[in-house]
Amino acid sequence: MPDLALLLPLLAALSLIGAFAGVVGGLLGVGGGIVLVPAFFYAFGQLGYGGDQLMQVGVATSMATIVVTSLRSVSAHNRRGAVDWTVLKTWGPTLVIAAAVGTFVAGQVSSLTLQAVFGALAGLAGLWMAFGRDHWRLGTAMPGQPTRSALAAAVGLFSAMMGIGGGTFGVPLMTLYGLPIHRAVATASGFGVLIAVPSVLGFLLLPVTNAPPWTIGAVNLPAFLVVIGTTLLTTPLGVRLAHSMNPRPLKRAFALFLTLVALNMLRKVLGW
Repeated sequence: MPDLALLLPLLAALSLIGAFAGVVGGLLGVGGGIVLVPAFFYAFGQLGYGGDQLMQVGVATSMATIVVTSLRSVSAHNRRGAVDWTVLKTWGPTLVIAAAVGTFVAGQVSSLTLQAVFGALAGLAGLWMAFGRDHWRLGTAMPGQPTRSALAAAVGLFSAMMGIGGGTFGVPLMTLYGLPIHRAVATASGFGVLIAVPSVLGFLLLPVTNAPPWTIGAVNLPAFLVVIGTTLLTTPLGVRLAHSMNPRPLKRAFALFLTLVALNMLRKVLGW
């Protein structure tokens, strides 16, 4: 039985993390994983857990939460008829295979390597949120083969390695090819399911040393349960805020926050 003096601060920290991720996700339309992975990493580290696989625990646990939140999200969007099932069906097989490959790679590399991957790609996502423009286009329709498979493979691979759903990369990518933003957000929620399920199955089989209490494979159960509970409670609050205020300044503020988190992770990678 873990020491309550360690377990209780862990649960308190995870409750705050989940609440924040829910508000930000509802307010700005970003996936919770982009918040949860660095938060898990820093929270577990501050509580004395470390080793070469700490980042894997953060990535895997984030993916477990995405299974639940993405299923709930795609179901809600589908009731409104917003999901583009043609995109999901054509991109789906490659996303699943790429996610499985990304999970295998994440299990083989060091925590430091995953930190570098997350820091670099999260930094790019932050810059996109800050400076991307709605009118930018790569095409007027979703691409065919072989571009489609190449893009789906990149989204699935890097999302699995980062512990995020498909929204961070999928939404801007689909809008760049002319898909309306509301349809891109709805369809990307389906990306999250296709990426997260094979990833979690793989991470459950990954042995981890010096893991936090009650971790199966690389998935930490207390973190998963607490974060899911608080995220589902606070996401509607974020949605209400999004409809009652201008989200653009807040989006830019979050882009700055995300970029600083990414730079801090890269700083640690470089040993500064």
